[in-house]
Amino acid sequence: MKITIVSGARPNFMKIAPIVHAVEAAQQAGKDISYRLVYTGKQDDESIEPSLFADLEMRMPDVYLGVDCANHSQLAAGIMLAFDKELTENPTQVVLVVDDLTATMSCAIVAKKMGIKVAHLVAGTRSFDMNMPKEVNRMITDGLSDYLFTAGASENRNLFHTGRDNDNVYYVGNILIDTIRYNRKRLKQPALAIDFNIEDCKYLLLTLNRRKLLSQREKIKKLLETLSSGCFDTPIIAPVHAYVSESIKELGLNLPNIHILPVQSYLTFGYLISHAKAIVTDSGNVSEEATFFGIPCITLNNFAEHPETCQVGTNELVGEDSEVLAKALDVLNKGDWKKGTIPELWDGHTGERIIKILLGEN
Repeated sequence: MKITIVSGARPNFMKIAPIVHAVEAAQQAGKDISYRLVYTGKQDDESIEPSLFADLEMRMPDVYLGVDCANHSQLAAGIMLAFDKELTENPTQVVLVVDDLTATMSCAIVAKKMGIKVAHLVAGTRSFDMNMPKEVNRMITDGLSDYLFTAGASENRNLFHTGRDNDNVYYVGNILIDTIRYNRKRLKQPALAIDFNIEDCKYLLLTLNRRKLLSQREKIKKLLETLSSGCFDTPIIAPVHAYVSESIKELGLNLPNIHILPVQSYLTFGYLISHAKAIVTDSGNVSEEATFFGIPCITLNNFAEHPETCQVGTNELVGEDSEVLAKALDVLNKGDWKKGTIPELWDGHTGERIIKILLGEN
């Protein structure tokens, strides 16, 4: 079996790595299976540093489609043309796509039109807001997929309510946790811990990624001011991409306890997550990692991509409301944050289950 695995952004690789490891293990066991890794972006993409692949112990992409555009329609069109050429030159039996990006949807469409089976990793996620481009991507990709690999029971229900056949839905668990478990003992304390005199469990980790939130200047200003004042003397470490750093600088704020830093490698960022006092984030992935490590997590969003992080984990949603954020910080400061547990099938074997299904062994 030949599998083409598609990544459209840096976070996808954290979910692809366990698939790669499972394929390589199956090869060593004598199974007839191989993979080709496609990145839809450019080879000089600053977010895809070589250390990422070394940290994840996986090879770099076999091909870069080289498509990068801010306009969703132009991006989709460019990826579809490039991916059509890729599949024509490198035939495959299954195209595996990840999450909810424009690249995810575009490559699923191309594969389906070429008669190739589509596997969607982390299927069934919903915000129920069709004004979100990612929700459109999710709906289309799920509708086209022959294999729908879900992370939780809520995703299964979402697919059932949209009319998907249960025969194509596979509850395999959270693939991101495979990567965390695989690398847990390899995490590295970053040099910044010494530079900023940061002690384990005595700092707050802040991550920001959503461009829509950053574009709302007054809202993000109030959120950052609330976070800074609500943490008192606790240092706040914020490793962010350049566009985030520039957006924050443009606000002209004086927040001495917030330290803006460059993006960290996977292993050092994992260390920061696992040793934080608490985390404030707008990322679904980070909230999942926080739940696994049992770290209190405040998410600046109105929905959780994986509701189990709130239902049984350490995550709480505060939306984009600075007053709700202040109340959450008060609970945190009083030491009254809820104690979470690890959700079902966060056992580190999701990648193995997926490959067995694709090979028809499950």
